[in-house]
Amino acid sequence: MVIEPRRGWVQVPEGLPVPRALGGLWAVRHAQSVANAWYADPATEQRPMRGTDAEVELTEFGLWQAGCLGEWLAGLAGAQRPTLVVCSPYLRARVTWAVMAEAAATRNRHLRPIRTLVDERLRDREMGVFELHPYRAIRRRSPAEATRRQQVGNWVYRPPGGESLADVALRVRGFLDELDVVAAGEQVLVVSHDAVVLTMRYVLDGLGAPVPDSVEPVPNASVSQWRREGPRLALRVWGAVGHLSGDEQVG
Repeated sequence: MVIEPRRGWVQVPEGLPVPRALGGLWAVRHAQSVANAWYADPATEQRPMRGTDAEVELTEFGLWQAGCLGEWLAGLAGAQRPTLVVCSPYLRARVTWAVMAEAAATRNRHLRPIRTLVDERLRDREMGVFELHPYRAIRRRSPAEATRRQQVGNWVYRPPGGESLADVALRVRGFLDELDVVAAGEQVLVVSHDAVVLTMRYVLDGLGAPVPDSVEPVPNASVSQWRREGPRLALRVWGAVGHLSGDEQVG
């Protein structure tokens, strides 16, 4: 049964954004990791990686990407330059930021060190028993779970012992609300993971925003930006990678 809204009601096609005190927000997904390369390799995509997700390192290519991000950071105009960086506790994100910061300082020796914090709410989505499993490895290990994920949708699917993207959105919402209080008026850079950047978009789109189940993952070493428009933060750049080829300067 379809229930139609009463005559005179107005349906809002987009979300109603919550007022934000931040001056602006940048979000960088970490550079290519060993796990990213593992998942993309047909020779390994059907079996899990060893180790823990928190300790996955960058590839050599990822280190190069992080250096390009540093070049991008060094070229930002003063008004756009972050005054605070908040980083995921996972190794691949922390190394991405460390290489970025060093490359930026080398490129622009007038840059001042940026305050940096690590916040556990910016960790990647926890996959529980499927930690470090490519999707085809999950299907091979547990066809029933892979089918359930397809049936309910990735946004609400919670692997055994893990999180759904909706769960990630809850901790990201708490992080953004607290960030508003402690960094009002500042330009903030978040260095984290695809799941965090995606749910950040959902939270900032506001009350009633559609679930971003169909939004493609942002690439490794990509840059997204929300700029202040009146009392809200509006998405202006999503998953940009032009800085990796030198074709464009985001910001």
